[in-house]
Amino acid sequence: MYLHLGQNTVITTQEIIGFFDMDNTTVSKTTRDFLAQAEKSGRVKYVSYDLPKSFIVTKDQTVYISPVSVATLMGRTQKNQSF
Repeated sequence: MYLHLGQNTVITTQEIIGFFDMDNTTVSKTTRDFLAQAEKSGRVKYVSYDLPKSFIVTKDQTVYISPVSVATLMGRTQKNQSF
């Protein structure tokens, strides 16, 4: 299945490791360090330059920064699985 992350970005659900809420997870220094390292190595892709609400990590270590909330992404994932 495919998951729309916002704007024109779509990825397959099989590639997703996890969805993470930007506000809750970036409190941790470990998460901030992970995101900084991903940015430094060119693995971060901004879905939109609107206010980020979540980030998605994929199996190939790409980090998508998305304006879509984790609740919405999870709802889209569950909706796709019901078919």
